[in-house]
Amino acid sequence: MSAQSLGGVATGIAAGELAVAQRVQQLQALIESARQVAGGGLPASTLASPAGAQSSNTNFASALQAATTADAASVAGASGAAYQPVVQGGAGSGEAGGEYESLIDQAASRNGLDPAVLHGLIEQESGFDPSATSSAGASGLTQLMPGTASSLGVTDPLDPAESIEGGARYLGQLMTQFGGNTEDALAAYNAGPGAVQQYGGIPPYAETQSYVTKVLGYAEAYRQSHPATVTGALA
Repeated sequence: MSAQSLGGVATGIAAGELAVAQRVQQLQALIESARQVAGGGLPASTLASPAGAQSSNTNFASALQAATTADAASVAGASGAAYQPVVQGGAGSGEAGGEYESLIDQAASRNGLDPAVLHGLIEQESGFDPSATSSAGASGLTQLMPGTASSLGVTDPLDPAESIEGGARYLGQLMTQFGGNTEDALAAYNAGPGAVQQYGGIPPYAETQSYVTKVLGYAEAYRQSHPATVTGALA
């Protein structure tokens, strides 16, 4: 759906965005009028609400608040998402998956891994949802494909203990294959060892590059929040 250009707003913007732009222009006009009234340049009776009705300074403030609320609703309607502030913490803060810490530490130790990296991998793969499945057929905390799970001795990928052990074993094998290079091993976990071998490192796939960055970010967040656990596991 196209829209006419309005006061510098480019043509072709969505209808919701056009409504916001119109509201912004109305607010700017009201604000300018209020400034002139405050400076004595205009009588208070000249202030008008967006509907054109006469308004006092009090009504102007009310109109401004209502217009701001309407803008928020317009943005939410245009994007299809709820209008709310960004919440800090949660995923990626190092606090997720606490109930699996013991299993992760033990599996990491058995397979020569940094537990923080294994923690980050699980957070990225499944968000610590043991019942997670993908359209490609991967399942469980470490999102093992059926063939990979079978080759690793995992009989039930949805069992947290089996999935964590299987994922740790597979990552451990990849670490060995790629000379202990964590980034290459993570890239191989996501895109397959063949892709990493073909490109001599992380392949130029946006998904894989983002995957490695996110896993390492989650791992660092975990280290920051669990320094004693990580240090002890690696000792």
